Amino acid sequence: MTQSFSWTRRLALFFQRLWQPTCACMTCMPGSWTSIASLVHWTIAFRTGIFTGLLAVLLTFSPAARLYQNRYGNALVMGCLTALGDAYSHPSHYRIPALEHLATGVVSGLLALAASFLFEDRGRRVRLMWHRVTG
Repeated sequence: MTQSFSWTRRLALFFQRLWQPTCACMTCMPGSWTSIASLVHWTIAFRTGIFTGLLAVLLTFSPAARLYQNRYGNALVMGCLTALGDAYSHPSHYRIPALEHLATGVVSGLLALAASFLFEDRGRRVRLMWHRVTG
């Protein structure tokens, strides 16, 4: 049985899945930290994020959409989709051809996992930490 996704939920999923691969791509691309303001790097990173977001939305039409319900399944899906999106967006800059794409996928999966812990229940953990810091 396929999980039901509304179009507003798919749109939210697209934007959630846009930032994780974009940040992962910017992190794993060689020279990213020294060229953080580079339009070329941001263009490649956004292309990876957009393609991964589109793949994530397309997955909602399949039975694999059930993986979004589990934080670890979601992180695994995001890691795999980001690696595919990164490979589609640009050739590897590393000496070993697939290493950059795999590293980007791993970082994106870890970001998805961290976000699931931080932002669950409308950011309960973030709000609690903020309350402790500000008193």
